[in-house]
Amino acid sequence: MDSDFSHAFQKELICVICSNYLVDPVTICCGHSFCRPCLCISWEEAQSPANCPACREPSRKQDFKTNILLKNLVTIARKASLWQFLSSEKQICGTHRETKKMFCDVEKSLLCLLCSNSQEHGSHKHYPIEGAAEEHREKLLEQMGILWKKIQENQRNLNEERRTALLWRGDVVLRAQMIRNEYRKLHPVLHREEKQHLERLNKEYQEIFQQLQRSWVNMDQKSKHLKEMYQELMKMCHKPDVELLQDLGDIVARSESVLMHMPQPVNPELTLGPITGLVDRLNRFRVEIAFTWEVTNHNIRLFGDVRRLMFRRGSLNSDRSDYFAAWGTWVFSSGKHYWELDVDSSWDWALGVCKDSWIRKNSTMVTSKDIFLLLCVKVDNRFSLLTTSPLFLHHVEKPLGRVGVFLDFEGGSVSFLNVTKSSLIWSYPAGSLNFPVRPFFSTGHR
Repeated sequence: MDSDFSHAFQKELICVICSNYLVDPVTICCGHSFCRPCLCISWEEAQSPANCPACREPSRKQDFKTNILLKNLVTIARKASLWQFLSSEKQICGTHRETKKMFCDVEKSLLCLLCSNSQEHGSHKHYPIEGAAEEHREKLLEQMGILWKKIQENQRNLNEERRTALLWRGDVVLRAQMIRNEYRKLHPVLHREEKQHLERLNKEYQEIFQQLQRSWVNMDQKSKHLKEMYQELMKMCHKPDVELLQDLGDIVARSESVLMHMPQPVNPELTLGPITGLVDRLNRFRVEIAFTWEVTNHNIRLFGDVRRLMFRRGSLNSDRSDYFAAWGTWVFSSGKHYWELDVDSSWDWALGVCKDSWIRKNSTMVTSKDIFLLLCVKVDNRFSLLTTSPLFLHHVEKPLGRVGVFLDFEGGSVSFLNVTKSSLIWSYPAGSLNFPVRPFFSTGHR
């Protein structure tokens, strides 16, 4: 009866995925429990919602907590199995007739307490086997947790770079057409400079695309090595206590070396080439804008919304009192108008135009169709440029100094210029704008 009860008890502590004792057990929505590493691997490629490996019931993926009760029961079961192993005649010291309870880290062998203190073994490092195996298993699990986070991070970076590459060609095609249109406004018969500009753009695009491809290969290889290391650690965790200690070797050190030199995303960025005569032409429509109605960022939601929507980050700057927003005193409804603003001393900024009626609203800006803005947002020590209507990320260099805004009601468009480089950052398609607007400016100072 005792043997049957013990067998039934141990059976309940077995993971149905790996058929070993549960390691870092977690219990999912349907009530079934599994090793956390086994569940991670099982669900890695599964669609959401994933299915329970035991009953196939759909289960929401989430950050499950370790089932402490099950973990403690597994520890008891492991100790029982260990003592059953140590009580065999093979594990009784032939010299001192005592149970071999100590593990020699040098010889990777079991010794009785008297042998471990003998002159032959006295200089070696020894552990009480009962606690040593569990301690090393916890270290392995900790390292596996670090590895798994890196596996997920590497996969996110890979997915993001693949998505970027798909958008990359379309972005470059649009930008090339935008540059052609601008050259034709300036010099209807000038083809040589336009051709050279577009050739430089295409060459830079090809170079960056090759960098992206090399990055994919590196990330794929890194993912393979990380997963292989993870599975090796998992296999080690599932071993019985004595085998774990005997086979441990340098596995932790090797897993740490695999984590070194993680490939980083390329973050492609085009260099904006100058367009001769661009700023001179627009200066003919130069106006001086007076801004008023300055408000703190408590009354508008802009930069935080961009981070959440585009970069899946919360607001990185907690001191919101450093933000302000201002609207121009003039309302424009016809003609062509050009003005410049200095953005050099700002770590977050946005400028452009918004519908006159919008200033009486107190809502999010980035998803509104009533605004045409160029934004610069700092995320992870890197600056990104975006435009609204719709919200779109531009892979171009951040302007330094002054940024120009050209409002063209005849063409129904808004354009943004890098004044220092006399280059075009972005121009909305003709017909995008058909309502009165006010100039807008928002910034966060360093």
